Amino acid sequence: MVEILKKIAYIEIDTHAEVAEDFMDIMEDSKEFSVDYYFSEKIKNRISRTSDGVFLTDQSMILNQLKRNQYDLIIIGTVHRYFNTFLSITKKYKTAVIVHNLNFSRTSSAALFKNIFKEDVVYRLKLLLKEDLLNAAKVYSSANCLCVLDENLSSEKHQFLPLFYTRKYNETENEVLTIVIPGGVSQKRRDYHHIIDVIKNSKEARKIKFIFLGKASGAELKEILDLKREAQDVDITFYTERISQQEFEIWVRKADLIWCPIQQETEFFSQEESYGQTKMTGNIGDAIKFGKAAVFPKNYSTDLEFIFPEKENVIQQFYDLKNFQFDFQKKFNKKVILERLEEKLSRII
Repeated sequence: MVEILKKIAYIEIDTHAEVAEDFMDIMEDSKEFSVDYYFSEKIKNRISRTSDGVFLTDQSMILNQLKRNQYDLIIIGTVHRYFNTFLSITKKYKTAVIVHNLNFSRTSSAALFKNIFKEDVVYRLKLLLKEDLLNAAKVYSSANCLCVLDENLSSEKHQFLPLFYTRKYNETENEVLTIVIPGGVSQKRRDYHHIIDVIKNSKEARKIKFIFLGKASGAELKEILDLKREAQDVDITFYTERISQQEFEIWVRKADLIWCPIQQETEFFSQEESYGQTKMTGNIGDAIKFGKAAVFPKNYSTDLEFIFPEKENVIQQFYDLKNFQFDFQKKFNKKVILERLEEKLSRII
């Protein structure tokens, strides 16, 4: 007797290509679920994996495309725009929505309307007039399940969806202590002023290789260039263009440690969010995927054993953690994470 697989449609037409690719990666080994992926051209171009189950779509096509198949579950990877389209989907199908900003997901229509005029006014007016911005919260409230990717953010209302597993690869020993700082080089979400001050004021930092693993521009780029001029013996790598996922992965694999100076307080759509409390940082996924210890701000809340609060002498802390050992494969191997993910999906369906 042939076992009939449950069918899932995964939609990403807006932002989080890396999450969609993580889902594709882990679900390729599933014996319980068959997944079709509906990606916008922008998202498809950012994903290196190929699959016969990938279909190009946009907000004007997706409803008609979903009609052609009988899906047990629709997963929407991001709801930060196209609210009219996604509301129609949540009303018609069993739907799970991945939530990236908890406060935004429950913002009232009145607050959203006020936020239109705080910044990016032209873009936000477009969301209001063409994409039904004021119904954003209704998309989340009408979904059958709300999912988060950080277990620390899970609750009765928000189910944890395990996606990240530790890859197997050949590690090489660096001659020089190598610290990777992942993320776009912007003061808005990470404290790059702090990083540059630490490097500038520590003689021991001269013995370390630092990689700013994201596009640097504006004031932050100027600070990095000034630092390189002032301290020519500091080994710094940085980029002025967006780097590919492949290059990102090469550097993180090489790293001895990940340094994540996250600004705890941030905002999305002029709505206050807090990393570790209402918003996940992708750096958690980076640490798990590549099996790396990571240094976070001391006020970041997590019970993960490989995330360390930053000490006053962070340069010495890097040296102390260089030989830190943690069995990532025991807790985060692909088989274990896939089984947990399949169990969660089965419960949702």
